[in-house]
Amino acid sequence: MGLSEQLREEGITSSIALDCAKLIDEQVSSKRGASGMALKATYKVVQGLRAGYVAGAIERLLPEAISALEPMWEEGVKVGDPVAYLTQNSELTADTILSVTDQKIQRVKNGMICTSYNRLRKSVKSDISAAVPGFAEILDKHANTKQTNP
Repeated sequence: MGLSEQLREEGITSSIALDCAKLIDEQVSSKRGASGMALKATYKVVQGLRAGYVAGAIERLLPEAISALEPMWEEGVKVGDPVAYLTQNSELTADTILSVTDQKIQRVKNGMICTSYNRLRKSVKSDISAAVPGFAEILDKHANTKQTNP
């Protein structure tokens, strides 16, 4: 069973989204300097759109992101550790995730979100790369939960 199939259930997707939102909160709060202040300000605007917006946005992105990452995950399974594989290939993992968000943002009608995304897009790849180990752990946790609790 592939990763997409393992994580298809709505409850699992919601749990992953909540875990990812916490990971993003931690990543953003750890930023320092002028660029960190800009990121924190933009993130605060996005969070202020409505309660649970970040987790909801992640949940909407997850099916496509997981599908896009599935070949890498499966390669990691073949070599014995998908978490380590995604982590070791964090740049490619980040590019894969960003390809999904780039496609999605083209369809967003909220100008504030599009402007914020486009303003931060160039610098965000390193932030996503840095978050890959945590994200991979989240996927692994939920995939393993699904396997042990059918």
